[in-house]
Amino acid sequence: MDADDNLIRMANRIGDFFEAMPDHAEALEGIATHLKKFWEPRMRAKFLVLADGNAESMKPIVREAVTTHRAMLG
Repeated sequence: MDADDNLIRMANRIGDFFEAMPDHAEALEGIATHLKKFWEPRMRAKFLVLADGNAESMKPIVREAVTTHRAMLG
């Protein structure tokens, strides 16, 4: 598994946790907040490049969180 796959896998696991929340908007913000708080800037920058590249293995909720809260992550 390469580093790109690992970033997507970790983001998807975060998405799994927040996907269970009843408030979708809160879940999206929770994903973005978690990435901002716990991922160092180089990880987030690489992840945003992957998200822009339309990584097929990224969960829809994770992709939506990145799109909705991109300014927070940059």
